[in-house]
Amino acid sequence: MTVNTATPAEAAKARPTAQTAAPEANFASSSVPRHLARGAIGFGLIIGSIALVPVAGPAALLAAPLSLIAFRGCPTCWMVGLAQTISRGRLERRCTDGVCTLTRAHRS
Repeated sequence: MTVNTATPAEAAKARPTAQTAAPEANFASSSVPRHLARGAIGFGLIIGSIALVPVAGPAALLAAPLSLIAFRGCPTCWMVGLAQTISRGRLERRCTDGVCTLTRAHRS
């Protein structure tokens, strides 16, 4: 068993002060038509599974979780990915002194 004998001031000095940036989630597809196709599949699975409950019973709801694969997460993740896919190469994020801004990317 080890005992921490550092004072609070010494412990604060020992901790790293620089915050690491959180990894960015990337839900974008390689093209807008491909992303829209993934959305059509995902929403189709959700709507189809609910619509088929009267015909096929509760077993039809087993198709709904498959939509999470098409969406790469939830429908909100799909919407974020759509925005990322549309803006890919057009916007650039710059962070300076902890302040991040979005600007137009410079085209060469």
